Amino acid sequence: MKKEKRITIYKKIWCKIRYWQNLKDVSDTELAAYLRVCERTLRDYDKNARNITLEKIDNFLTVNSMELDELLAM
Repeated sequence: MKKEKRITIYKKIWCKIRYWQNLKDVSDTELAAYLRVCERTLRDYDKNARNITLEKIDNFLTVNSMELDELLAM
């Protein structure tokens, strides 16, 4: 039996953030400001989001008046 590949929580969260960005037509510059990172860091997260911190996610949620469950439900 073939084992299913698991999708990590940080990858799921990052994909939801990028999905939200696309829906809201938010630029990379704005998104970087919401997360309090530089634009280059966004591209690094695209390659591997394992370094995104809970602080960065909380910054994003606070700026956008969202709860984590709302983001994950998208």
